[in-house]
Amino acid sequence: MNDIAASYRLLPGAPESPVILHVPHSSRAIPADVRRGIVLDDAALERELDHITDSHTARIAAAAALRCSATPWRFVNELSRLVVDPERFPDEREEMLAAGMGAVYTRTTRRAVLRPDGFDARPLLDRYFHPYAAAMTEAVAERLDAVGRAVVIDVHSYPAEPLPYELHGEGPRPPVCLGTDGYHTPQDLRALAGKAFAGFGGTGVNSPFEGAYVPLEYYGQDPRVSALMVEIRRDVYMREPGGPAGPGLDALAGALAELVDAVGRVGAVGSA
Repeated sequence: MNDIAASYRLLPGAPESPVILHVPHSSRAIPADVRRGIVLDDAALERELDHITDSHTARIAAAAALRCSATPWRFVNELSRLVVDPERFPDEREEMLAAGMGAVYTRTTRRAVLRPDGFDARPLLDRYFHPYAAAMTEAVAERLDAVGRAVVIDVHSYPAEPLPYELHGEGPRPPVCLGTDGYHTPQDLRALAGKAFAGFGGTGVNSPFEGAYVPLEYYGQDPRVSALMVEIRRDVYMREPGGPAGPGLDALAGALAELVDAVGRVGAVGSA
């Protein structure tokens, strides 16, 4: 297996399932040649990974998939977001460029230098970002061909206290934040998620993070593709930063499975 194919996995689900659980930020893995382009020493890099990684979210998605009546598909990033962040726009549309965190990060969560000024991001985009995007696009296309719709549910986490890189960190930080898109997140999908995650102390919408991932080929173009981002506050299920998971992980997996099953039952979702 080459390094491009090894950078992500598509784990098959039930043929009839429209759901793709997308896990983009769970890994800490950085290839050795990519590591050489990062200026942090090893100790500082480990601290940064503690803060930037959505730890254990791949485990939450995997545990949820085992509980679903129709197994969802899972698309899992096998590399750290410090290699590339597959959920960013690869151009000037990305607002996180202002914090040095476009598709290829040049600054850390504390806005320190991660890669030197003038770093050429194009090789990393060509090697990792674009193949990942193409594979995710293909996964969505396959669900559309098979069942006539695709529902991408992003599985993320975020720290209990805001970090300096956050552009909108002053707002509420609920136990579960639901990120939505005006075109691709129907009201009934948001309502199903609110019900599924109601038992964790409350849900919020688009604070402190907003939006939901849709491959660019479909973004703003195809209403058959629905999307929702599930952002879990890390103290709900783990010890921060970068520590082990606790019993909250199992409960969250159950809630995510409830959401996936509900999406499967309702059929085609309504308009946003």
